[in-house]
Amino acid sequence: MEVLIFLKALILGMVEGLTEFAPVSSTGHMVIVDDLWLKSQEFLGSQYVANTFKVVIQLGSILAVVVVFKDRFIDLLGLGKKTYKIGEKQKGHLKLTHVIIGIIPAGVLGVLFEDIIDEILFGVEYVVIALFLGAFWMIFADVFSKRRPVVAETVDQMTYKQALFMGLFQCMSLWPGFSRSGATISGGVVLGLSHRAASDFTFIMAVPIMAGASGLSLIKNWQYFTMDALPFFIVGFIAAFIFALVSIKFFLKLINRIKLVPFALYRIIIAIIIMLFIF
Repeated sequence: MEVLIFLKALILGMVEGLTEFAPVSSTGHMVIVDDLWLKSQEFLGSQYVANTFKVVIQLGSILAVVVVFKDRFIDLLGLGKKTYKIGEKQKGHLKLTHVIIGIIPAGVLGVLFEDIIDEILFGVEYVVIALFLGAFWMIFADVFSKRRPVVAETVDQMTYKQALFMGLFQCMSLWPGFSRSGATISGGVVLGLSHRAASDFTFIMAVPIMAGASGLSLIKNWQYFTMDALPFFIVGFIAAFIFALVSIKFFLKLINRIKLVPFALYRIIIAIIIMLFIF
């Protein structure tokens, strides 16, 4: 029995790590893998413990982003010295101010509408709708980007205005199933960023806002963090970290080549699978 539970923890951590930062909706995948198949609330004892577990493994994914962008975060926090290539400094430089501007809109709306999001938008039917809408938004972004020149090839060429609007686009991801990466990378592409630049800023911006949301959720559910469930949590956390690390590095190497449409089509397939099981 314990082996089976650890296997389920490994699977859920893997799904979280592979999908949290790819524009395919980790929520949609969790609906299929957990809600429709593994049903973690049953073998963990309650929905509250299962929700706490999902917060813990999400922290594993966040840690992976910190590792991938460690030099960037050291630079943003002023803890290291930035080494510029010739001519790079004159083109601009990503600052902590860009990140702060970017996280404010979703941070404010997330606090104001937390109860509505938890009580209504986490319904499976709303997740399916968000999967479809997010896919169409990504397809639109790719089509639109072909009609305008790229104004920021790298994240260091971003303006404060672009950071603000990417933060506004990130608000779409408050609707579970829309996908933080899908909403924000698409928004960045529409604003004239390269797919890679939009992806870099999306991942960097996600760390403080996701860490804050996960931290608050963990504090609220701390009483459900039991010693009996601790080994299960550890396995899920490590799995999420490792698979997120691989997923992020692979995605960043790939995104400028394949763009967003393949991920959008994949989202539509996921939505259809959920509909076949639910409706």
